[in-house]
Amino acid sequence: MKSSDTTPETSKDNPLGYEKESKLLVGFAIPCIISMLVTALYNIVDQIFIGQGVGMLGNAATNIAFPLSTTCTAISLLLGIGSATNFSLHLGAGEKDESAKYAGNGMCLMAVFGISLFLLTTIFLTPMLKFFGATTDVLPYAEAYTRITAIGFPFLIANTGMSKLILADGSPRYSMISMLIGAVVNTILDPVFIFVLNMGMTGAALATIIGQMISFCISLRYMFHFKTIRLTKDSFHVTGRHCRNIFMLGASACFNQIAMTVVQIVMNNTLAHYGAQSVYGGDIPLACSGIITKVNMIFMSFVIGISQGTQPVIGFNYGAKKYRRVSNTYLLALSAASVLSVIAFICFQVFPRQIISAFGNGSELYFQFSERYFRIYMFLTIINGIQPVTSNFFNSIGKSRLGVFMSLTRQILFLLPLIVIFPIFMGIDGVMYAGPIADGAAAVVCGYFTVRELRELKQLENNAAVN
Repeated sequence: MKSSDTTPETSKDNPLGYEKESKLLVGFAIPCIISMLVTALYNIVDQIFIGQGVGMLGNAATNIAFPLSTTCTAISLLLGIGSATNFSLHLGAGEKDESAKYAGNGMCLMAVFGISLFLLTTIFLTPMLKFFGATTDVLPYAEAYTRITAIGFPFLIANTGMSKLILADGSPRYSMISMLIGAVVNTILDPVFIFVLNMGMTGAALATIIGQMISFCISLRYMFHFKTIRLTKDSFHVTGRHCRNIFMLGASACFNQIAMTVVQIVMNNTLAHYGAQSVYGGDIPLACSGIITKVNMIFMSFVIGISQGTQPVIGFNYGAKKYRRVSNTYLLALSAASVLSVIAFICFQVFPRQIISAFGNGSELYFQFSERYFRIYMFLTIINGIQPVTSNFFNSIGKSRLGVFMSLTRQILFLLPLIVIFPIFMGIDGVMYAGPIADGAAAVVCGYFTVRELRELKQLENNAAVN
């Protein structure tokens, strides 16, 4: 049903429908990149200060707790991207009332999911961390850290989800500022709590949740000041249809994070098991893998930020049937992500020891393993921009099934089986070689579906011109 706010001039009045694609991409992608970097910064800052103040076991503990962070991200993207994509598609079609309902339903779901995850983590904390691969020495550190960070889960989920709605409403700078202020607070409080007050893992966790709560408050304020819609009581009436559509269009981004969580859990257990059978022992591989995962998050923050920055542009123009602008925006995003991938590849291959050293000291064996892991596991970083950008592209045009499939290619279809099978024959080195093989296979699959979709968009464009 069309909204009463629908007008034939909607796509002409909104800059998303007529502004130059490259200008829009820069305007939306940069704040998204900064927001993603801020999210990564929470983990990176904790890792650095914990490594310097607590040591290798502290670094290993944050790696054990990391699947819970990715679970939070998965939920927030499911609800944030899902509601924002529906928001953009209906806004492009001129249906403002529907856009408001998707925003309200998304916010309600964020609250329910965030509180539920907090309760589950608090109740099942110890068995959960053991399942994630915690060794006897690492478990106490992981418990101290996660018991506190779980309090921040509802705020983290809501803030990250709301930031996607703020972006879809055309306010990327506000979204960025909200995330940035929380990260600055976390960065300031980390050394105070860890070194000055000597609070160790508990201090790092407290600094994290305080920053998350402040960001949440800033984002919540915007929910009452949307530019393109107005939220009413009716907007918060949760319906099965709206929830289903949110889940469908948020599934791609969510499943990608869930896949990362599953892979991280399996990898932690594999590294601990085969590491114990090697000269490295079980704790060194866990600590190194955690650092490398979080360093890779910095690179992926740029790529994912670019892909998320295209969502309002692609979603609005697809809804407005401006197909040339859709394909142009996608190709621009893919080109930018590829350039960044080349830069990341050079850094990972040339400076692995210097990067690892920033996270604290260790034995020579520790650095040897880290360097090999960096150079082998991240060898095909050069093509890692293709899958996230393509997955988000399909999701933004409403093709949720293809988006979900693209998001699962690397992690579930290729990487997960390989990190289980390869170590059986190659020991702990098998985990390292699984990475580049999965990267290459995922890029081939994404390339095939991308070419097919771009041809379809060209045909739609030609049909629209004829009509």
